[in-house]
Amino acid sequence: MRGSAAIFNQMVHNQLDTTFQALADPTRRGMLASLALGEKSIGELAQPFAMSFAGASKHVKVLEAAGLIARRKVGRTHLCTLRAEPLAEAEQWLRQWEKFWTARLDRLEALIESNKTMKEKKNG
Repeated sequence: MRGSAAIFNQMVHNQLDTTFQALADPTRRGMLASLALGEKSIGELAQPFAMSFAGASKHVKVLEAAGLIARRKVGRTHLCTLRAEPLAEAEQWLRQWEKFWTARLDRLEALIESNKTMKEKKNG
């Protein structure tokens, strides 16, 4: 059982790495934001970035390899749709760190309030 759990954990981390690598580029993040509004062709995805079809196609391939989009061909047009599952996995992973930083910030806030109260007692 331990071996299969380790393999599964490695697969999850590999998917997270691929997702975050794809999200690291602002053009690809912009393309995903556009796809959140609905299906788009590669040409439509390229338009806001003033890039060639070939350039946009390279970005689409990275997003597709990360599982963030699905592509289908209709005639000569490649249509892309958003796949949210990898984003949900990344969000879940990030939430563990949100809890960590929230606890840290809560402690900092309590310390600041404590110091403020002590100063007020000294001065007042």
